[in-house]
Amino acid sequence: MPKTVFEKIVKADRKKIFELATNYENFQKIIPQYYPSVRTISVRGNVSVVEEHLRIVGRELVMMVKHVIDEPVLHEIFIIGGDAKGTHIITRYETISHGTKMTLEVDWKLKGIMKLSDFFGKPKISDEYSKIIDELIVIAES
Repeated sequence: MPKTVFEKIVKADRKKIFELATNYENFQKIIPQYYPSVRTISVRGNVSVVEEHLRIVGRELVMMVKHVIDEPVLHEIFIIGGDAKGTHIITRYETISHGTKMTLEVDWKLKGIMKLSDFFGKPKISDEYSKIIDELIVIAES
């Protein structure tokens, strides 16, 4: 699947949306419809390894994820194991006059059934991931 780039404008300051979007440990509580399970394996400085279960396009992905955080401007996600191994997501946070601009670059690497479902509905996984980000934005703006 080709790399997808999308931008989101958030009517909240950069620190607020950054803290919410990088608090993956809390996703199980605030967006459980997408993250039924999140378990931190290790944390060293700004790098964390986390076991995540992500419900997307009608499937549950089980993944080992490395989060690299450069507060408050950058959050990189490397999926290092599981159903989407090799996926890389970069989120940049830029302060703008009326809030924050989030720029996301998503390069999905899918396996098995997910790869087939993506073949038949390419934009689906990117569209649904965009909806997850939209949910976080609604929370940040409230």
